[in-house]
Amino acid sequence: MIEQHTPIKQWAEEDRPREKLMAKGAEALTNAELLAILIGGGTTKKSAVELMQEVMKSCGDTLRGLHHLTLQDLMRFNGIGEAKALTLIAAAEIGKRRMMEDSHDIQQFKTSADVLRYMNPLIQDLTHEESWVLLLNNFSRLINCVRISTGGLTETAVDVRMVLKEALRHDATSFIFVHNHPSGNLRPSRYDEELTQRMNKAALTVNLRMIDHVIVTEGEYYSFAENGKL
Repeated sequence: MIEQHTPIKQWAEEDRPREKLMAKGAEALTNAELLAILIGGGTTKKSAVELMQEVMKSCGDTLRGLHHLTLQDLMRFNGIGEAKALTLIAAAEIGKRRMMEDSHDIQQFKTSADVLRYMNPLIQDLTHEESWVLLLNNFSRLINCVRISTGGLTETAVDVRMVLKEALRHDATSFIFVHNHPSGNLRPSRYDEELTQRMNKAALTVNLRMIDHVIVTEGEYYSFAENGKL
């Protein structure tokens, strides 16, 4: 058992993050241990691992939470200066971009889960509402993803004409409308329901198919189509 605040150099070799990585592979390390390797060292009272355990605890012990921390947030921790804070921000951004690369591998939007997977990297860090439209061809393949509006904490105004304009401009035959709920509450509002009906009705007049309206939060979604509301 490692005594609290014992410097990493005095740990058993198999417990040191770098040595553990070399011996057992990256998957054997905790998030705090991986991040400790990046920052290099801690303080006279805390090892790099203990320091990163403290940082991770402050953001719910999730890497997604780490991405929410600003430069100023990180520099409030004793032992994290500008250089270490920037290293952590860069690491979090690399993780986000990896997610975006994975989402772009989607060839067809067959389910609402595909929509969540594609949109999550774009909306997971937002503290305000935004609305987007996924423009699709006859085979439900993505032509383009367009942001339609940006709003406040609880709502964003959407001009249905802008959605149709973008669809027609890109020669789409169908589309999926998407917006986020930063609060994490997936329940659609009355405005969401009315907007869905207006948008669907307007799309039919110009021979466009509205496949779905999907509300997304971090890791979850609500589909109007799946719930029989479209």
